[in-house]
Amino acid sequence: MADNVAPRPTDSTAVIRRPSPGSTVLRRRPSPTALSLRPSPAMLKAAPELARVAAVSAFQMLSWTVGATAAGANYVARRAVAGQPATAILQEAAGDLRNFALRTLGLDPETVPRLSIGTPGAQEPSGPRGASTRELQKRGTELLRRSNDVHVIEDTHPAFARILSEITPDEARILRYIYLEGPQPAIDIRTFRPLGIGSELVAAGLSMIAEHAGLRNLDRIDQYLTNLSRLGLIDFSKEQVDNPTRYQVIEAQPKVAAALKAAGRAPKIIQRSIRLNAFGEEFVRTCLPLNGRVVPNRPLPNSGAAR
Repeated sequence: MADNVAPRPTDSTAVIRRPSPGSTVLRRRPSPTALSLRPSPAMLKAAPELARVAAVSAFQMLSWTVGATAAGANYVARRAVAGQPATAILQEAAGDLRNFALRTLGLDPETVPRLSIGTPGAQEPSGPRGASTRELQKRGTELLRRSNDVHVIEDTHPAFARILSEITPDEARILRYIYLEGPQPAIDIRTFRPLGIGSELVAAGLSMIAEHAGLRNLDRIDQYLTNLSRLGLIDFSKEQVDNPTRYQVIEAQPKVAAALKAAGRAPKIIQRSIRLNAFGEEFVRTCLPLNGRVVPNRPLPNSGAAR
């Protein structure tokens, strides 16, 4: 009896074999897996339409991408030729793209909070960067309203908090030292030329501030003074200090001797000063500890801020 039964097929489709005379044929039904892999007639009928829709969508996406890239390149190029900084161009371009996407989705860009990149869920700080004209005018109106309100009292400048985050400990030492000790002498060294025509600057702003203020990084004094000037706290004045002998201490330093040697024959020494302006003095009085010392306001000469 076993010889007359056809062997079981191993695949989902039955293998057709010719039965021997007098034997019983067993037919195997297709497995459910094989039936599920077969596409339905409706899907086969809709396949050409689906393929056409996918092709049209891909073409439209490619066209939009190329057009947006070209428009963005022209936008950045025009702004760069106008002399605007790259950061401002990219921020405004990103803001325009965000507003366009929100309007496309049917949302009002003014009601959607801005999110800062890199900090999930963090709201963009309110400031001039990325703000629209409407937002700036609203802030300006609020400032004027507060200026007319006699009940609003502002004891500190709002920029002081930002300045504290943009200066180093050594720069804080410089500010406190100049505030307590007054304007500090500084000299410029230039090459000698008749009538000063063609004279070249060899060294600028040489002083003893780094040594007297007790800085940790003496070689960074130029960077420190540049940053403090950028923040509007100090001035490189053309005025001299009251005691002329203080310049002799600077001229005896090795760095000054090297600069004089590099300037060649008969170098020219220009005596200047580095001092706090009124904004810098107010910042020191408000933000830095003075160890109990009280310094009265000093009159500031009419000096330029050019180094």
